[in-house]
Amino acid sequence: MVPAVHASREIAPDPPHELGLADSLRATYSREALRDLYARFSPGDSEFDAMMRRIVFRAVARSVGNGLRLGRSVSLLHPETFSFGDGVFIGDQAVLQGRFDGSCTLGERVWIGPHGYIDARDVVMESYSGIGPGARILGSAHTGIPIDVPVSQTDLDIKPVRIREWVDVGTNAVILPGVTIGKGAIVGAGAVVRNDVEPFAIVAGVPARFIRWREGYEPGLNA
Repeated sequence: MVPAVHASREIAPDPPHELGLADSLRATYSREALRDLYARFSPGDSEFDAMMRRIVFRAVARSVGNGLRLGRSVSLLHPETFSFGDGVFIGDQAVLQGRFDGSCTLGERVWIGPHGYIDARDVVMESYSGIGPGARILGSAHTGIPIDVPVSQTDLDIKPVRIREWVDVGTNAVILPGVTIGKGAIVGAGAVVRNDVEPFAIVAGVPARFIRWREGYEPGLNA
């Protein structure tokens, strides 16, 4: 048993030189140029590479808090629609696929594990929530209607996904479009969640089913 690290570490304000460089890049570079600049530092594993990823992302994103950590080869589509709080962590090779008219909000100390995937068209992850390595949040699906055309040509149905504060989503779990995971809930590894999850519930399986309440939680009594 060891203490948690990410959710407990101190978040220092980002240094002025980083903020100033991000402002300068935003004022002088096009979105395409910023994308190319990010690509230069994306696979690097040095502290300088990590700093430059953070600076370039700040230059293009809607808003970014202090202490952002972007892993290697993180893919960010339409980052101009992203809003991140303080202390957000995104692991190596994670993918956040935004949409030009969408919105993705990650609250304070949100954690995205390596190889995680977020269909970030209408997604909110509240503070201290996280998804494990390889977990996926899906925000859209093709309707499949009409039947006489390929499914990929049918309309895309975008539904909001809400991950409330303190939620933990296990490794390789899948959250389907339109789902809300209640505060403090735990989703087991490999689960496929197609329905809303109650606060402080533990769910697991395919499809995910209620297993039990978290220890110490009594429905109707806890906040």
